[in-house]
Amino acid sequence: MNTTKQIVFISHGGGPLPLLNDPAHAALVEQLKTLPQQLRKPKAIIVISAHWEADEIRVTDASAPALLYDYYGFPPESYQIKYPCKGEPELAKCIVAELNSAGIPAKTESKRGLDHGVFVPLTLMYPEADIPVVQVSLSATLDPALHLKVGEVLAKIPQDDLLIIGSGFSFHNMRAFFSPATAQTQQLNNAFEQWLKESLSSKHSYASIRERLTNWEQAPGARFCHPREEHLLPLHVCAGAAGRGTDNYEDIMVLNKRAGFFGWL
Repeated sequence: MNTTKQIVFISHGGGPLPLLNDPAHAALVEQLKTLPQQLRKPKAIIVISAHWEADEIRVTDASAPALLYDYYGFPPESYQIKYPCKGEPELAKCIVAELNSAGIPAKTESKRGLDHGVFVPLTLMYPEADIPVVQVSLSATLDPALHLKVGEVLAKIPQDDLLIIGSGFSFHNMRAFFSPATAQTQQLNNAFEQWLKESLSSKHSYASIRERLTNWEQAPGARFCHPREEHLLPLHVCAGAAGRGTDNYEDIMVLNKRAGFFGWL
């Protein structure tokens, strides 16, 4: 059992909207602001964001990472957001070494900034920006089994007091976000969210959880909720890192859709 690392999967909302007083994100903002109250303050944070895919897993190793404003069409203040956290180059090197040792090709990345899947939620969670942050990419293969394995490797990182954050969205159908809800779309949203909650329940063995998440496309509403799975896969990494069922689950309404937060604390 993982005892030195805290792990959370968050639904991070739409672009910078959580920082722009968007009313459809009010519940999400409150959730992220209060989440640290459930956690011990970590010495470093590892974030797996849905917004970075690479042919080989990449890990940021800049000592003072820049920000990547990877969104378009928002107000000017969206591009002035600052999150002056430090990086953790030695931790980045350790992650890369562990991944390569496990047969998962990985490299450090010095130039890419932290994307909004990192700095938007962290601005709400830890506004002081006083905890070093390392970002880990997804694999462009979008292979669920591989992302579970990435999590299993992260569990072996020897540094204590790490917080691993999977930053995605348990519902991510862009067309549905901006279309009127119907009884059918609500049913599909609810069915998949309930399936995730059930699949990650502590009553299941990790082997069962792993099998369910590997075959997630068979779940009710799966492809409606995730036409493309990049926002789901950070949850696979979290589950792999935890190696067990969740300690807690909470869901909120974001952009009129049900979305979940999962914690291994």
